[in-house]
Amino acid sequence: MSPADPPPPSEPARAGPPRAIATPCVKVCVVDGESGLCLGCYRQLSEVAGWSRLTDAERAAIMAELPSRRSRIRPEKLAMFG
Repeated sequence: MSPADPPPPSEPARAGPPRAIATPCVKVCVVDGESGLCLGCYRQLSEVAGWSRLTDAERAAIMAELPSRRSRIRPEKLAMFG
């Protein structure tokens, strides 16, 4: 490399738009005060807020747990959303 050559890039260039992040969000963002879970996706508020910073494996582990969280919310609250 001669002094006139530019330094190599620190990251390879990406082609196209960024990769989509898997999410359980159903656009019903209401947090239940009793359980601390979103009534739409059953995530905790801290999980919703940090979702984009989690690894794919961390997101997958949370998503696998979500169906079992539904029982932590009183049925009459869930009935409001169909």
